[in-house]
Amino acid sequence: MPDGAVLLLGGRSEVGMEVATRIAPGRDVILAARRSEDLDEQIAALRAAGASGVYPVEFDADRTERHVGFLDEVADRHGRIGIAVVAFGILGDQSRAEADPTHAVQIAQTDYVAQVSILLALANLLREQDARGGSRGAVIAFSSVAGIRVRKANFVYGSTKAGLDGFVQGFTDSLHGSGIRVLLVRPGFIIGALTRDLMASGVKPAPFSSTAPQVADATVRALRRGRRVVWVPPILRPLYAGLRAVPQAVWRRMPR
Repeated sequence: MPDGAVLLLGGRSEVGMEVATRIAPGRDVILAARRSEDLDEQIAALRAAGASGVYPVEFDADRTERHVGFLDEVADRHGRIGIAVVAFGILGDQSRAEADPTHAVQIAQTDYVAQVSILLALANLLREQDARGGSRGAVIAFSSVAGIRVRKANFVYGSTKAGLDGFVQGFTDSLHGSGIRVLLVRPGFIIGALTRDLMASGVKPAPFSSTAPQVADATVRALRRGRRVVWVPPILRPLYAGLRAVPQAVWRRMPR
């Protein structure tokens, strides 16, 4: 696993925190989030996990014009980045998005546009680290099976994941031979903080759902093994290979 600090972009992300605590021992961890002064719980968890230091920094993912400057400041202040975990995002509200296009645009901005921006900026930073004699590092990006074949029940969110998944595939290929490692994580429905409101409204977890710790375990295991893509749980890979072939007339009647 690459040496250097862990940068968690999305310092309140449940899955991101679970990943960070697993790779924190002996490393500095940089927690990037809005309202960074209010991360006491996350800081305590990372210290308990064995992080050598935990440093909250202010980060607004939607301020894409600040991404390059933000990463430069982080590197100047904290040194080499070994592993960047890109874990910010919003689920949004499908019904609201259909009625209010500005909400749909907000979902697309956070879940796709901002991700594209920070991933490209990270690649440039990691290349610069190598030029200075450091490790090029690794990047973890989170897609979703919601983007493998988009459903009408959440097509705004699903479309952002479809775009991100395609982007990361090409992004990874563009970095082949550079030494920069990219891991694309494709989880199914995650039972946790992000989906709590959905389940409270009566939506049942999809088949083969996972918890945040389960996704983190699979992610860290894949990172250690040098994998490029990991499905969580693994059964979703052959399942969605079959679902791609379902006729559209049948697919549109599929439950959530």
